[in-house]
Parts: sequence; structure tokens; C-alpha cells
Amino acid sequence: MDTMPFDSEQPRILIVKLSAIGDVIHATPVLCALRERFPKAYLAWAVEKAGGTLLEGHRALDELIVLPRGWLKSPKGVWQLRGRLHGLRFDVAIDVHSLTKSAILAWLSGAPRRIGFGNRWGRELSPWLNNQRVDTNGPHMIEHNVGLLQPLGIERPRIRFELPLYEAEQATIDHYVAKTDLPVGFCLINTGAGWPSKLWPSHRYAAVARHLLETWALPSVVVWAGDEEQAMAERIVAASDGAARLAPPTTLRELACLARRATFFIGSDTGPLHLAAAVGTPCVGLYGPWPAERHGPYGPGHVALQKMFFEGKTRMRRRLPPEFMEAIAVDDVVEACDRILEREERQKRMVA
Repeated sequence: MDTMPFDSEQPRILIVKLSAIGDVIHATPVLCALRERFPKAYLAWAVEKAGGTLLEGHRALDELIVLPRGWLKSPKGVWQLRGRLHGLRFDVAIDVHSLTKSAILAWLSGAPRRIGFGNRWGRELSPWLNNQRVDTNGPHMIEHNVGLLQPLGIERPRIRFELPLYEAEQATIDHYVAKTDLPVGFCLINTGAGWPSKLWPSHRYAAVARHLLETWALPSVVVWAGDEEQAMAERIVAASDGAARLAPPTTLRELACLARRATFFIGSDTGPLHLAAAVGTPCVGLYGPWPAERHGPYGPGHVALQKMFFEGKTRMRRRLPPEFMEAIAVDDVVEACDRILEREERQKRMVA
């Protein structure tokens, strides 16, 4: 790997991380590290719509390029995108996604330096389209991502997310909290996940919610997205004996604001978990198909629980039977919650 820091302190840099929500959040420290090292740089990010909503208004970002659905399937759309990217005169593109689609986008940008993963994380055609490949290491994916900055002379940067405060959405959440008379502290539960193999049983979430109310006088709020998750959330509420309540429908930005107000968050490996961690909320992450060490909530304030792990390809992980998640018992989650709450109590006593 060649290390070629910029001669200029005002480089023009494109970050390419298209989706999914958790992956976009995990790439945000790349943006923050670039802004810290190059305060006068022009920083842009190419992303698909869902993840883009979280990046709008990020103080480290100069331009957000939100790609239309199916952009790569439209020759006219690709040509128009190429023209727009060329007009921005990028010096370098950082392909944090490192798949064929993202590497094509980096190539379309016209950037003479296109940095991507070179080891097994550089997949499909990306190793041939990106002309600087980095063999990254580190136990967590966030550390892999910021490892892509080594060719720019950035080594082991501080890990920061700095997501915006989303003031309009915060006002909506403030109104919800006041209207429903939520106390200052509550647990936020997210029952959904991108794959069925990542789901933890609804009745177990309900048991944890009952423990939190009985032991800590802490109610739970169950968030959801879509009809299927709403049905799961309603089952948790129904089985909780009044310990949990159903959240209203929320956007990603509203969810970030709600997470900021929560005492802590419980959920499996999915975007809302990583969003809560990014805004500084302690998390209890439940893991089965993917290794918690690499994909868990990032930082020392969180607990990642995993009892079974499968070493295999993504397609196989998606089809795993429920016992990989069901190996995590209610007592395991209760103990993790108690650990976080006891720590919070100690910190309050120290401040007092």
C-alpha cells in the first residue's frame, strides 16, 4: 500500500457508502476523521436515500449526493451522474462499500485516486476498479473503515459520529414524551431486524420489560417500522403487563432523537441499534448470525451478547434457524441491563 498524503490542505474527497443504515452509520467516523485532518477540504458523500436522511445537515459534510432508486440500471441516469460528479473535480474517492456498484460510482467520479478494501473485504469487481487497495485490520468494522484513510496519512483517528441534532424531529419527540407522560428515564426496545435469523422472541423482550419496571421502576418503549415489526411490538406490549408501551411510527431521525432521551437501548444487530450507539445511548446488543466482536455496538459503554456464532457466507447466515438467537436467555439480557443501570447509578452518585 502506498501512502500518499495530499500536498494541498484543501482536497476534494468523495465518500461512497450507499447502504444499509447500520453500514452508513459505521462509515460516519471516516467523514469525521477526514474533516479533523483536512478542515478546509471539500467533503461529499454518495448514498442511497434511506441512509441519506441521517447525513443531512452533518456539520462535517459539504455535499450529500443522494442517488435515485435503480440509478445503475439507467444509462441516461448514469451519464447524468457522471457529469455531475466530474463537475465536482474530486481528487480521491473512498469506497467504503467496496462492491461492484460502489466501485463503479467511485470510477464514474473521475477521481484519480480510488481507495477501497484490498483484502477479503474488497468484493466482486471492486479490487479491479479501485486503484489503491488497503488491507485493513482491527476487531470492529468501524476500525476497518477508518483504516481506508491510511493512504491519506491518517492513522488511528478518533472515532466520532457527530450525527446532527435534528431539531425539527426533536420537537416532535419532545411533544410525544410530554403527551404520554414518559418519565425522564426509559428503556427503548427494538424488536425488528433485517433478517428473520436475527430476531429474538417477543415474549422474552416482554419478560425483560417486566423486570425493568419491577426492579428499576423503568418503563419500556417499543419502536417498530412496518406492519410486521408493529405486530411484533404489539405482542411485546400485550405480554408485558403494562411494563412496555408502543411507540408511534417514527422516521430514522425521530428514532435518533428518541434514542437520545432513552436510558439505554435493547435490540438485535440492525440499524436502530447502531443509531442508538452513535448518538451516545448505552446499548444491549443481541447477536447470533454475525460476530458481535466485529459488528457489535461500538464503544466501551455497551454490552454485546452472543452465545452461538456461525462462520459462513451471508446467504447461509440469513437462513440460520432461530436457536442461534434463542441461545441468549432472558437472564442474560436482564443481567446486562442491570449492569448498565448499576453503572448509571454509580455515575449519578459520583456527580452528586
